[in-house]
Amino acid sequence: MKFLHTMLRVKDLDKSIAFYTNVLGMKELERTENQQYRYTLVFVGFGNQADSTTIELTYNWDTDEYDMGNAFGHIALGVEDIYAACDKIKTLGGNVTRDAGPVKGGNTHIAFITDPDGYQIELIQLGE
Repeated sequence: MKFLHTMLRVKDLDKSIAFYTNVLGMKELERTENQQYRYTLVFVGFGNQADSTTIELTYNWDTDEYDMGNAFGHIALGVEDIYAACDKIKTLGGNVTRDAGPVKGGNTHIAFITDPDGYQIELIQLGE
């Protein structure tokens, strides 16, 4: 497995990008807008996405506010075979909360699991 990114929901995308780039010195690495599901994803980090862990800033267009309790989204791990990884996790007694399959509005295959405390971990098929 490979540590990929941490996702944070933000209420003001421009202010968040300014903080991570201007204050912390990260670079904006990728931006994706999804008109159908009304969200923007911006990845920021210190290096390129292939070689380093990044932060995914998620801006949901119709949400103005978050509680601190739901501001944190998930940790993401890359896996070579997402279907085999989910089977192994289930066999070992892990909790797969979203079976492997394509992400809404895209082609990337993802799954979600939870740790013993209920924190979400996203598994993402590498090479897609």
